[in-house]
Order: sequence, then C-alpha cells, then structure tokens
Amino acid sequence: MTAFKSTQTFKNLEAAFGGESMANRKYLYFAKKARELGNEEIASLFEETAAQETQHAFAHLDLIFATETLTVERILELAEHGERYENMQMYPEFEKQALAEGDSAAAAEFREQAEESKEHADLFAKAAKRFGALKRVEGVHADRYLAALEAEKKKKH
Repeated sequence: MTAFKSTQTFKNLEAAFGGESMANRKYLYFAKKARELGNEEIASLFEETAAQETQHAFAHLDLIFATETLTVERILELAEHGERYENMQMYPEFEKQALAEGDSAAAAEFREQAEESKEHADLFAKAAKRFGALKRVEGVHADRYLAALEAEKKKKH
C-alpha cells in the first residue's frame, strides 16, 4: 500500500473506491431489473455506466496499492486477509446486530455470506500454497536449464 496509509487522502481514496464499487454493483442490479421490466435500452445504459464506475474504482486502487509491491503472493495474501475479516469479524458483527434488531432475514444473509467468505479465504490460501510450491518447482527447473545452457556454452568455447 502507499506510504500515506494514515492520511485523510488515503482514507478518501478508500471511501471513493467503496463508492465507485457500490455504484458499479447497484447499476448492474438496475440493469438486470430494467431488463426484467422489458427495457433493454435502459439496461444497456446502466451496464455502460457500471463499466465506467469500475474504471474509476481501478484508478483509486492504483493509488491505494503501490504497483511495485504487488506480486501474486501479495495479492493472494490481501484477498485471503479481506475474506477472513469478513468471515470472522464483519459478518458475525452484522449478524449479531440484525438479530438484536429482530431482522432474521438479514441475519441469515449475513451468516450465509460469512460462510462463503470462509470458503473464499480457504481458496485463496490454497492457491497461495500451490503457487508457492509451483514457483519453487519452476525455480528448480529454471536453475537446471540455466546450468545446462551454461554447460553448452562452455562446450562451444
């Protein structure tokens, strides 16, 4: 992440990312509803606008995450961390609040999302483990190929 994580600008970038992301999802939902209501033109308008909102969100992420720090391992770690937060903290707190307010439908939704977030976190963790193993194996192969190449070069000289 950028060096200014604790600044108000960073917090604003995160909030702007959240807003653009919500607009994207909301507009895709509106497109779906417009299509269900038989209006393809309005559905297309919402889909085009949603795509633009995605680009806005990506521009904010480019500032939030320093590109030079992102590796496959790092993005898997970030994704797993986010899903674990949702599974272990966010959704359980939301479920507890919904139950306290007597909203069993929302509580059930939060509980279901927590379970799915755990599944996502586990998938990211497994992918990171596989990627790490693959990277090590590929490194061994690469080293062998380089050694063979160097041996061939020495034979020619």
